[in-house]
Amino acid sequence: MAENTPISRKDFLKLAAAGTLGFVLAETGLGRVLAQTMPSHTQGRIVYSGISLCDQPSINAKTLRVFNRDEVVPLTEVVTGLDADAYNPHWYRIGSEGYAYSGYVQPVETMYNRPVLDIPSAGRLAEVTVPFSDVYRIADSRGDRGYRLYYGSLHWVTRIALNREEKSIWYEIYDDQIKASYFGRVQDFRIISPDELAPISPDVPAELKKIYIDLDSQSVAAYEGDTNVLMTRCASGTKGTNTPLGTYYSYHKGPSIHMTDGDDRDLGTYDLPGVPWVTFFTGEGHSFHGTYWHNDYGSPRSHGCINLTPEDSRFIYLWTTPYVPPETRYLHLPGQGTTIEIVKPAAE
Repeated sequence: MAENTPISRKDFLKLAAAGTLGFVLAETGLGRVLAQTMPSHTQGRIVYSGISLCDQPSINAKTLRVFNRDEVVPLTEVVTGLDADAYNPHWYRIGSEGYAYSGYVQPVETMYNRPVLDIPSAGRLAEVTVPFSDVYRIADSRGDRGYRLYYGSLHWVTRIALNREEKSIWYEIYDDQIKASYFGRVQDFRIISPDELAPISPDVPAELKKIYIDLDSQSVAAYEGDTNVLMTRCASGTKGTNTPLGTYYSYHKGPSIHMTDGDDRDLGTYDLPGVPWVTFFTGEGHSFHGTYWHNDYGSPRSHGCINLTPEDSRFIYLWTTPYVPPETRYLHLPGQGTTIEIVKPAAE
């Protein structure tokens, strides 16, 4: 097989069943491509406190200092680490200081936006385009803070709010999970146009679209017939919250979901507003979705979902059926959807 040649649907399933897909990905060079974690971003946000800046790209290297959560650092380049057996071998060079493991650094940018004043009654979807944005209970920076929203997360803007005293413009954001609004600075949010929510490959017959997930190699592959249109790494469920095996369908979807393992009175052990591009495939909440709280793909680490980069999750959201109208926050159509097959070697 030629280096970086896409794997056919037949070969993907055959190799996954034999437990050798990960080996083939590594041998062909696809494994290195799939684990690539920095397409073009120039900044990184540290996602956990205590992450080390090292003098070499290795877990055994000398620690120069430790980062605090939400520090924003310059990304100079992505390099292959010295730990040969790492499932994700990539490290970021941080300025000229040293190296940080890519899995704990979210690639971000700082892009400010002009306000969009024409917000329809149904609301408009908006993307955070800065490393993080603090939102408030009222349209006033002196008010009580609400959530901290992160780069790449998506939120529903319902109206414009003016603060004449501060001479500032705010977006009101409504959160369906907590049934409450909060206010964010307009420059931190990019309003997404309806054109950006157009389906991908709507002319391809729905029965020809299929997604395969190999939990052994943590790989996701999407096919139109036998044509591979996406091959990427994921992070599936960990032990105790495993991703279920079997055949499923993408029958309910939402572009922005506030994920928590609690309810609106008790938000549980995780509380993640604005999770982007969510394509559910079970009634228990298993889904494909974008991830802003880590950048570590290739090993199980979720609560059962298929964690993807925001770019890959957006592709799956727009490519799978049913197609969600731009103004719709959540679509639930049992009996419909693109086929999803989740496999793992029988020996395991």
